[in-house]
Amino acid sequence: MENVFGWGISGFLTGLREGVEAALIVGIIAGYLVKIGRSDRLGVIWAGVVAAVAASAAIGVAAFVILGGLEGDTEKLIEGFTSLLAVVILTYMIFWMRKQAVTLGAELRKGVDRAIASASIFGLAALAFTAVIREGIETALFLLGQTTAASEAGAGSWVAVGALIGLAVATLIGLAIFRVGVRLNLGAFFNVTGAALVVIAAGLLSYGAHELIEVGLLPAIVAPVYDLSGVLPHTEGIGQFLRAIVGYSATPELSALLLQVGYLAFGLFFYILPVRRASAARAASSATS
Repeated sequence: MENVFGWGISGFLTGLREGVEAALIVGIIAGYLVKIGRSDRLGVIWAGVVAAVAASAAIGVAAFVILGGLEGDTEKLIEGFTSLLAVVILTYMIFWMRKQAVTLGAELRKGVDRAIASASIFGLAALAFTAVIREGIETALFLLGQTTAASEAGAGSWVAVGALIGLAVATLIGLAIFRVGVRLNLGAFFNVTGAALVVIAAGLLSYGAHELIEVGLLPAIVAPVYDLSGVLPHTEGIGQFLRAIVGYSATPELSALLLQVGYLAFGLFFYILPVRRASAARAASSATS
């Protein structure tokens, strides 16, 4: 069971983080419509959300079906580039969400005002669709990368199961916030899940690099740097759990290892540093007051 549990957790964290982001965006739009007395337009918002979810799912399924039909070096090449693309998109969105968190609500409310002022039902649906499809495509691509990496261990379906559970929990959180006013420390939530996804993305980067090394597009430099297969193999038990969560490899190539460690170090540093500065600024402000 532990062989697949790690992949399920990685999928769960992805689904939970991205699902809460989407739920937060939809909640801001829906809550603002209710506040200004235009709850009659909520159906339009839900239509846009459903369309975005359906489109995201279709993109993810189509990409997985196409990728699953490839073989040999072509499969490794596509899997490698897909993993790298997923890392790039996820990294951008993690940092984008943190940067936009302060002004996101105001921008969404302005979009709602513009749509209502123009009496455009399509504008409201498009606002919800655009906000959710961005999260949906990002989630689909990142899960595609995780699923292809997990397929080597026969655990690809567990990534999908974990993601669905994460999305379900995110939906419940969104409903709780919108319906009963449950307070969630979103800043702390996004900080923790963002850091966790940086760790997972570092492992996915290592996997993508490994695939490109195998087809000769990336030099291994040293292969392997060390061999812990006899002590902690990454194909079973705890080693496979660590492979799913942090991208552990018992026989890493030097170039893949350097990319993983470098991404992890710089990613966490630049993600956590502004958070620590903000906390210190708040503490200083409180002390002054």
